[in-house]
Amino acid sequence: MPVGQGTPADDSVVIAPYDPSWPDLFNAEKQLLERAMGRWVIGGIHHVGSTAVPGLPAKPVIDILVGVHDLPGARGCFEPLAELQYKYAPYRVEEMHWFCKPGPARRTHHLHLVPNGSTRYREELALRDLLRRRSDLAARYAGLKAQLAGRFRNDRDGYTRAKAGFIEEALREATQARGRP
Repeated sequence: MPVGQGTPADDSVVIAPYDPSWPDLFNAEKQLLERAMGRWVIGGIHHVGSTAVPGLPAKPVIDILVGVHDLPGARGCFEPLAELQYKYAPYRVEEMHWFCKPGPARRTHHLHLVPNGSTRYREELALRDLLRRRSDLAARYAGLKAQLAGRFRNDRDGYTRAKAGFIEEALREATQARGRP
């Protein structure tokens, strides 16, 4: 399913084969976001999630991570984001401001405004970079995602929770590898 069509329902989990247009879709959105919220961006605008990993099947939704100074200060960009059809959807409010475009029932983009340098910010980038570097790990993740999508087809939160162990282990492995001589 092309990204522009969005997912059919808020809780539906549909995994699509990798689409080489995903990076271009991210870059087009990045330009819009830079114009709309540039003064709030301090850690860059990054393509994250599975659509950011070449060859990795994914839910056809572009995940975008934006580093901001802090969450209270980032509230000032909510209005410019609304003009770009981003709908604020409170989720993990202690970690981030999270938005869906054009809305929760039909998603083409997820936008995560996260304090620059926070654990969440670092881990989102670390996981993306690890999966880009390690094709063996990306293949294992693809297999897990396919299995879980069948099991949790109508339970997006369950699907996300079920992937958490794999993600935590991968991040732990990446952290240990950085600490080795």
